[in-house]
Amino acid sequence: MEIIQVAEAVAREKSIDKEIVIEAMEEAIQKAGRSKYGHEFDIRVNIDRQTGDIKLFRYQEVIEDDAEIENESQQIFLKDAKLINPDIKAGEFIIEPLPPLDFGRVAAQTARQVIMQKVREAERQRQYQEYKDRTGEIVNGVVKRVEYGNVTVDLGRAEAYIRRDETLPREHFKNGDRIRAYIYEVREEQRGPQIFLSRTHPEFMAKLFQQEVPEIYDGLIEIKAVARDPGSRAKIAVLSHDTSIDPVGACVGMRGSRVQAVVNELQGEKIDIVPWTEDTAALAISALAPAQVTKVVLDEDIKRMDIVVAEDQLSLAIGRRGQNVRLASILSGWDIDIMSETEEAERRQAEFQVRSVLFIEALDVDEVIAQLLVVEGFSSIEEIADTSIDELARIEGFDEDVAIELKNRAEIYLNQKAEEFTENCKELKIDDSLANAEGLTREMILKLAENNVKSLDDLADLASDELIEIIGEDKITDEIANTTIMSARKTLGWFDDEDENKDENIDIGNDLKESESKIDKDKTLASA
Repeated sequence: MEIIQVAEAVAREKSIDKEIVIEAMEEAIQKAGRSKYGHEFDIRVNIDRQTGDIKLFRYQEVIEDDAEIENESQQIFLKDAKLINPDIKAGEFIIEPLPPLDFGRVAAQTARQVIMQKVREAERQRQYQEYKDRTGEIVNGVVKRVEYGNVTVDLGRAEAYIRRDETLPREHFKNGDRIRAYIYEVREEQRGPQIFLSRTHPEFMAKLFQQEVPEIYDGLIEIKAVARDPGSRAKIAVLSHDTSIDPVGACVGMRGSRVQAVVNELQGEKIDIVPWTEDTAALAISALAPAQVTKVVLDEDIKRMDIVVAEDQLSLAIGRRGQNVRLASILSGWDIDIMSETEEAERRQAEFQVRSVLFIEALDVDEVIAQLLVVEGFSSIEEIADTSIDELARIEGFDEDVAIELKNRAEIYLNQKAEEFTENCKELKIDDSLANAEGLTREMILKLAENNVKSLDDLADLASDELIEIIGEDKITDEIANTTIMSARKTLGWFDDEDENKDENIDIGNDLKESESKIDKDKTLASA
């Protein structure tokens, strides 16, 4: 029974199935048996699960008399097999019992190595199965070792790793320290499951609030967005699904006890809690507090907002090294440009002048009419061409004849531009597939052609950052660039339906670079 007791003890210690340990023992003894009797023989071992008795057998496959023997040690003709067992048939095995093994030092060492290898593989598989579905959880562990800033954490039943860039600045650990972190990735690799933890991930803060605030855990309050500058400052937007509960007050707690518990865990990271709203401008204003906002101008096409503040509020709104506005931008999901009232007035005046000149030159009108159009909110010739005559005639100082003339001139101008664009396409040899591509203006298409991007295939080969670099950061956003490239790839049939659904919202332009960077970091950690 001793061998069964050993198997049970190992299974308990490693938290694996006893059957796996016994099978590993059988394989080890089988390997030792082949070393003694010859590797060419088919030696098999059976350990009785009740008594622990070890039995060795030699197997020989019975083949037809007219068949060709491939291995004399493992195969036997039917006629010879019938001399041993008259009832045997082709395809069955002659099983010959072997005497028990007397393990020598080398055989015992070999058996031990085989058993330990199998147990380690089973342990790794158990760890992966246990943690693969725990991504997004907070775990507690003990620091096992620290190498070059990378921390190995003992979770009790597995080991995890915190890379140096996933720890908070000025945060130092030593062996034996208790640590709490967020599981952001679990990968199955040849050397075992790799569990990666983070203390800088935005979701780490969200999970900490979930632990400290019962209303969040119960679903009465929802965390809508988190923006962090790890170790320095963070902003979190919360929404209450119960009108009787103040989401900000609930997260702060009595005398700030709840938020202070999170702050202490994050090494003093300052946290601003703001109420969530679908009104992007209102959310941005709340996120920029305590700075007082005078005016907000939204550009929904490129998801950019210009926020105007008083001169004495400018540095407060921007924050140290742009931290305040950067976090507000992440929280709202929009690009935010902070400017003073003086800068805004100068910009507005410059835009007024540019639009006036555009209307004067394109429509061949005097300055007064051009300025009236700008004051009414027109910013392009297309808007004038698409506006009805009745609406144009209602502008103060205009009548129906002026409205008709303006609309006609706008349409003539646009037709001329369309003809010029067609000629440019011919001269630059721009493919029709690119000329009609979604998400690109004529100016963008010509800019691409100047950089040797002249077909939909050329466009599909670009990464998002390359497209932005060619067109200009002020002309196209990262989101629009990704959407445009994905649209081109779908049109060309690069993806099937499954891939399309899977990758629809992924930044494909930067995925490969991020993956390569992550692999390099993993290699560095492994070698360390």
